[in-house]
Amino acid sequence: MNNSVTNTARLLWAGLRALLVLTVVTGVLYPLAITGVAQGLFSDKANGSEIKADGKVVGSSLIGQAYNLPLKKGQETPEPDLKWFQGRPQNGLGSNSVNTQYKLILSGATNRSGDNADLIKWVKDAKAAVVKDNSTAGYKVKASEVPADAVTSSGSGLDPDISPEYAEIQAHRIAEQNGLPVTQVEKLVEDHTEGRTLGFMGEPRVNVLELNISLKELVAKS
Repeated sequence: MNNSVTNTARLLWAGLRALLVLTVVTGVLYPLAITGVAQGLFSDKANGSEIKADGKVVGSSLIGQAYNLPLKKGQETPEPDLKWFQGRPQNGLGSNSVNTQYKLILSGATNRSGDNADLIKWVKDAKAAVVKDNSTAGYKVKASEVPADAVTSSGSGLDPDISPEYAEIQAHRIAEQNGLPVTQVEKLVEDHTEGRTLGFMGEPRVNVLELNISLKELVAKS
């Protein structure tokens, strides 16, 4: 009986020591080591790829934002604020219940097939809106010039980037709305255009938040 109690106590003590050691190693030392490496070598990415303006964090370079006018009384869908560059459609081009207006609890797309009647209508309506919103007195957008990313949401619904083609289509409208020369706005787009990752992965892109921050600074100087 005494031997049995002694053996049980010894096993319990060994198990407790193993628990304490593993807790310290995997629960304290390992996380601290990984955190230290991440902060030392990739601090920007480790902290969420934050973007700052006027000394404040205004967003992440990885997550898109909406640039809309305040809702009017009785209005359910906000209108885009046309003085800012607009990103890709935020609501999955329709009644996407997973992600609407860049809500970050969940993300997702409509998962509609290319021949889906609703999707086709949404794309046509979105294209017509892009043509209407971005045409000015001296510049008319053609439907054939509207790129795919201007009328379709991304798989996540949170894409922070647009194509240079979509940004360039918006340049005349941005110039008119903000009282700027078109050449200045086009130069702004050119300066914020990123090439393919490592020269061959992905497509050229423009981060909308970073572009709008620079636009705000340009307007302030003007």
